[in-house]
Amino acid sequence: MTNTLDAPDSPTGPGEPGGPGEPTGAAPVTAAELPALRRRTSAVLIASQILGGLGVPIGIALAPVLATQVSGSEALSGLAPTASVTGTALLSLPLAALMTSRGRRPGLVLAYLIGALGAGLVVVAAVVGSFPLLLLGMAGFGAGSSANLQARFAAADLAEPDRRGRAISTVIWATTIGSVLGPNIAAPAGRVFRSTSIPETAGPFLWAAGIFLLAAVVVAVLLRPDPLLTARALAPQDSRSVGGRSLRAGIAAVRASPMARLALVTVAGSHTAMVSIMVMTPVDLGHHGADLQLIGLVISGHIAGMYAFSPVMGWLSDRFGRLAVIGLAVGLLSCAALLAGTAGPSHGQTAAGLFVLGLGWSAGLVAGSALLTDSVPQPARAAVQGLSDLTMNTAAGIGGAVAGVIVSQAGYGWLNAAGACLLLPMAALALRRALSRPATT
Repeated sequence: MTNTLDAPDSPTGPGEPGGPGEPTGAAPVTAAELPALRRRTSAVLIASQILGGLGVPIGIALAPVLATQVSGSEALSGLAPTASVTGTALLSLPLAALMTSRGRRPGLVLAYLIGALGAGLVVVAAVVGSFPLLLLGMAGFGAGSSANLQARFAAADLAEPDRRGRAISTVIWATTIGSVLGPNIAAPAGRVFRSTSIPETAGPFLWAAGIFLLAAVVVAVLLRPDPLLTARALAPQDSRSVGGRSLRAGIAAVRASPMARLALVTVAGSHTAMVSIMVMTPVDLGHHGADLQLIGLVISGHIAGMYAFSPVMGWLSDRFGRLAVIGLAVGLLSCAALLAGTAGPSHGQTAAGLFVLGLGWSAGLVAGSALLTDSVPQPARAAVQGLSDLTMNTAAGIGGAVAGVIVSQAGYGWLNAAGACLLLPMAALALRRALSRPATT
């Protein structure tokens, strides 16, 4: 369904980025050239997502285990993935500001470079046994996640409004290839360093550093013309206000739109519930005798749930509406918490719970991201998208930190119960909007 906010997305002919001092990195594009540009942009983003997907899951699978080894305390194990999520959150607004002023390409390249640096610091921290340095490295490593998350919005820049969900989900889906392989190459990648001073659980981070560097090169060379600058060039003249692109304007746009507020709650709630449960699952599996190989398989199944079915979530979001898929996300995430929280020593049930957890996250992220883009004016979108990633990753960072304490004091089952409670605000707001507006909006 198209509304007045979607009008600026419709190409009306060639144009130039507006505003004094704005970069002109996007050449004028005609309506006839736009379909080919969409395909090219999608292909480049898919390639970068595959690479990023190889690197990021290594941190997901190994960070809690490495943190326990370096710190000597299981209660601190949740701080390493939390540092990664915190780094992702802290970088969200600076990267959004860079993209707002210079386009998607510089922001994505910088994020991958910081991620590579962070991965290198993690290895150094493991060698010297410094837990603070490990946390700093994991914070930088989180920039790889920032790049992967922001790429979904780059896919939406040039998408038609009624295909926005599918455009976002296609780029998210591309992460499947790397993300499923990533945790499973962790063990062989670590074994390469057995005869060195680098711990086996830290070695894979060196691989991640190289992967992030390659992703940065792909984006820097091939993501041309820049999709965000091109979208602005194609927008009507009266929608190119530079003043409308500030963070303050983004906050105002969210305040003015109930649907935008629901979108923010959806992406934050889905992501926080998923991260809080997921980061402590390797530790719980270890309590029940799982080795590194089995942990990698469970995390791979979880990541397959996150990404492999995202095109289905995108199609459902475009076909049946964002609100319907948000409701689906609440149901899936609740079911996942029940499965994982009651699994005990059953590794199969834990794996099933983590797979469903990934499906619920996918539904929430795709529908929430599409709804957010739908609900705010084009000039404010980059700022609002950065605000969204800041919100979701800050909330998830807090959730990850608290998760370690909950597991050490009460157990993994109670952590899943707490994760399910995080879905209540999201469910209540979605129900309220569904009762007040058509579900296809």
